[in-house]
Amino acid sequence: MKKIFILFVLLVYCLAGCKTTAPAVSTSSDMSSETNNMKDPDNPVINYSDQITWLLGYFPFGQMTRPPHSDWYLKGFDTYQPNAVSLEKLMKISKDGLLIKIVMGSWCPDSRREVPRFMRVLEHWQFPIANVTFIGVDDAKLSPVGEYINLNIERVPTFIIYENNFEVGRIIENPKTSLEQDIVNILTKTK
Repeated sequence: MKKIFILFVLLVYCLAGCKTTAPAVSTSSDMSSETNNMKDPDNPVINYSDQITWLLGYFPFGQMTRPPHSDWYLKGFDTYQPNAVSLEKLMKISKDGLLIKIVMGSWCPDSRREVPRFMRVLEHWQFPIANVTFIGVDDAKLSPVGEYINLNIERVPTFIIYENNFEVGRIIENPKTSLEQDIVNILTKTK
């Protein structure tokens, strides 16, 4: 009986030691007094690395425009100014038969930077949002989506462009030139 009790106590101790105690949203009162002086006490600081904030699997575009994701999404979207010359080239490309998959991690700074910019480019191009699929991954770059394993994702964000249901190119993590020019390059190399 004593051995069972000791095992029980050890089990409880181990389980209690493995749980995360840091909240996803910290108020300024949770921070040091030095940090308190620099932050607005009415605005909580979001910890995007906390799993409760992650967007996982298929998710609708609107998820990014609502808190807590609206903070990074709207800022990135509103401040990005696509290159006018590249946009002009993009406007000449037909959108017929095109589909785009965006694989991202809401915990990932690169995703939080590039996805709003990419969406800004799509808005200028007047690309239909219905032809964009959003897939969220965890920090191991896994997603609870059946077809996900076939996408061969190594880094996020990954923007996969399909023409007539065939992949024609990807932008992985960071654009080579700019998002808008990379889209042009991908879509014109197949013509």
